[in-house]
Amino acid sequence: MPKTPLRLRRTRTARRTVLYAVAGLVPVALSVAAVAVGNSVWNGAPYPSADPDVVAQRLKDRSDWVYDGFALPETYAANSGRVDTGACYYRGLRSIAHIDEARSDVRSFGLDWSVPDIPEATARDAQRRVRQRLVKQGWKLTHEGDRAGATFRELGFRFENPKDGDQVDVQWNDSTTTLFISVYAPCAQVPDGFEEHDWSEADWHPNGQAASRF
Repeated sequence: MPKTPLRLRRTRTARRTVLYAVAGLVPVALSVAAVAVGNSVWNGAPYPSADPDVVAQRLKDRSDWVYDGFALPETYAANSGRVDTGACYYRGLRSIAHIDEARSDVRSFGLDWSVPDIPEATARDAQRRVRQRLVKQGWKLTHEGDRAGATFRELGFRFENPKDGDQVDVQWNDSTTTLFISVYAPCAQVPDGFEEHDWSEADWHPNGQAASRF
C-alpha cells in the first residue's frame, strides 16, 4: 500500500488543527453574542451621559432665549426659576423587575418659570413670536394647547428639538392670566456623587436678553 507523502500528511494535520480551532471558537463567539444580546434585552437601550451643570446652563440659555422672544413690554416681568430633576426608570426587561422604581443615576431636567398678569392679546402675540422662532430653528410642534369652553380659555403649545429631545412648553389661561413656561431636557445618566441639594448652577434669573447658545 503506497504511503502518503510526509508533506501531504503535514498539510492535512494543519488543516484539521485549524478546523478544530475554528470549531472551538464558534461556541465561544456564539456565547459572547448571546450574552451581549441578553444584556441588551435585559437592560434596554442605555441612557446617554450628561454633565448636570452643562444641562442646567443649556436650559437657562433657552429660557433667556424664550423670554427675549416674547418681546414683552417692560411692565411684565418674569419670575425667577430653578432647574429641578425628575425621575427616570429602568428600560428593557429589567423594568419589569423594577416597576415604578426610579434609577438614582439617571435624571431628567426641567426649568419652570412664569410671567404673571398678562392680558390675552399680549399673551397671544408673545406666543406667536416664540412659536415662529422655534419653527425657524427647526423645532417640531408636538402639542397644540389652544382650548376654549363656556367658562375658560387656554393658549399654548409644546415644541421639541429633534436633535436632543429638549422641549419648550408655553401655556396661558384666562383664570390666572399668567404665562407658564417649562424648558425640559430628557433623561440622562449623571455622574456618581451628583447632589441636587445646594446645586449652584440650578438657579435662573431672567435677564431679558437673547442667549448666545440655543
